Amino acid sequence: MKKKVIIIGVSVVVVVAIVALVLTLGVLSRPTVGKIAVISLSGTITMQDSSLFSGVTITPDLVKDYLTRAEKDKAVKAVVLRIESPGGEIAPCQEILWEIERVKEIKPIVVSMGGMAASGGYYISTKADKIVALPTTMTGSIGVISQIINVQELFEKLGIQMETFKGGKYKDMYSGYREMTSEEKEIMQGMIDEYYELFVDVVVEGRGLSKDEVRELATGQIYTGTEAKELGLVDALGGLDTAMDLAMELADVEVARVEYYKPPRVTLWSLLGFADAIRVRLSGLSAQDIILLEILNHNYSQPLFLYQS
Repeated sequence: MKKKVIIIGVSVVVVVAIVALVLTLGVLSRPTVGKIAVISLSGTITMQDSSLFSGVTITPDLVKDYLTRAEKDKAVKAVVLRIESPGGEIAPCQEILWEIERVKEIKPIVVSMGGMAASGGYYISTKADKIVALPTTMTGSIGVISQIINVQELFEKLGIQMETFKGGKYKDMYSGYREMTSEEKEIMQGMIDEYYELFVDVVVEGRGLSKDEVRELATGQIYTGTEAKELGLVDALGGLDTAMDLAMELADVEVARVEYYKPPRVTLWSLLGFADAIRVRLSGLSAQDIILLEILNHNYSQPLFLYQS
């Protein structure tokens, strides 16, 4: 009787050990599963929300909302930013860059460049963990631009006189209603140089290149993705799949579900600009008038990280 009890007891121990071993092996062999958040950022970079008149834009608030959502979702192990942008205003570019830097301390961020990620579009990409570009991507354009159209002679031809009252002798230097003085041009160039140095420093920090190397590249020139890879401005050539593979690798994830974050819905407020477009079309203006208005509308008095095609 005692022998049977011993035999049964030993059998139970063996069975339990086998079950535990099988479960352990099952857990060990199970691949690590996570979620990759893919966020599409398309348009010029500005503080202004997208509208039918302004077109699609990338704003700091939009990027922050996206990245905060990914940050709070524990299932998201890495983020892929799909960027399609010629750049834009400097201040929102800086805010977006800071937000990317903050979140990448928590979760890996990989940039996947579309057809264009130039100037400010490249600026916001520099601090990502990895940058992937298509061979045909237009990127780079590291530099700053500001353009002030002088309409003084045009106003004279039209018989328009502009009376200016100002407090501060430089207050109207950006107006375009008169030629800038040499002193004002020097002030403007000083501002441009400051922002240019900022851009250079960001590329140096983000890409691990020397300042001399970046200066040679920071001519405002556009590079193809292939050229950018050779110059060290991007890490790899490929599309969205390549970027997701890199994101999984950085997050140490073997199997991943992909979640594409949808853009916010167009609201009634974002449609208000459409009325302006309709008024222009119905005003009876000639093609030349519309072109002139477009030129005057693109008077880039403020410095921009913007590629102009």
